[in-house]
Amino acid sequence: METIIMVLTIDPRSSHAPKAQTVLTKHGCIIKTRLGLHEVSQNSCSEEGLIILHIHSSLDEIEVLEKELLDVEGVKVKYMSI
Repeated sequence: METIIMVLTIDPRSSHAPKAQTVLTKHGCIIKTRLGLHEVSQNSCSEEGLIILHIHSSLDEIEVLEKELLDVEGVKVKYMSI
């Protein structure tokens, strides 16, 4: 098992986040930590979302997760092994 940090962006967040959430829920057992970020102010809420994942899994499972996330329109994914 490798420990992976995966980062994904979702843009526009309001349109594509529900589909990305479905994929993340499906793979929830390999996600140890999840941090979601977006800009917020009194007058607006950013349409670009950033999610950082700490994943503990085999590289094969991580590649499946990456592929399924990339199949969601508006999602970009990068990851690194530590």
